Amino acid sequence: MDLDPDLAALSPLGGFFVLRTVVDGPSAPVRSLPPLAQAYGPLASDADADPLLVRVRKVAAALTVPEVRIAASVAHLGLAARLWSTALGCAVLYGRIPDLDPRLLHWDADGSAPDDLWLAQVRPLPGDAATVVDVVLHGHLEPLAAALRARHRLAAGLLWGNAGSALAGAVRELDRWARTNGRTEAAARARALAGELFTHPRLTTTGTLTGTAFRRRSCCLYYRVPGGGLCGDCCFARPPGSSPHATSG
Repeated sequence: MDLDPDLAALSPLGGFFVLRTVVDGPSAPVRSLPPLAQAYGPLASDADADPLLVRVRKVAAALTVPEVRIAASVAHLGLAARLWSTALGCAVLYGRIPDLDPRLLHWDADGSAPDDLWLAQVRPLPGDAATVVDVVLHGHLEPLAAALRARHRLAAGLLWGNAGSALAGAVRELDRWARTNGRTEAAARARALAGELFTHPRLTTTGTLTGTAFRRRSCCLYYRVPGGGLCGDCCFARPPGSSPHATSG
């Protein structure tokens, strides 16, 4: 199935999967939004013009975090989830993925969640695991991790744990949608693709994938957000420093 210009097959999957394209109308703001390549580049001299800093500050303000690096981790997890979801959704439903080159993919860093992404041009690529790795992991997650480590001193293990968690979450949602809608072949394709992706050296040590359930080996720091509690795939049984009898959300 060929990619259509507006990637309409992604719409029923929900906000994390939808990718806006320039055919969404003449008012599409893609030309006024920075490409993700800019976010991965050198720190801008004007902080207000640096999309990565803008996003981290927005998350920090929304969550009232005690440390900016917590917001940086949460922002990273959200963007990683969007990138994996879009690529996997296309790979499963179309059998192909669009070229998500950071120079083509534009980001509204000051927008709401899930992250608002616009693709300037739909250029089809194969939908196999090797291409998804090349487009998402090498094309985005490696330079994004490098930028965040340089600016916020986040551990590499935390960031790749986020990447693994985001991938597992995308597969889980895709599998759930497919099963609910009687698309058993799509569910099987999503799980098979996940299995292949998790053999990559960057991902294989991030956690344990059993079916679509994932248990990560690192923590994203969300437990340090006021009222945050633990994520469903957290490596901790309870928030560090809490009582053994405490409960978390």
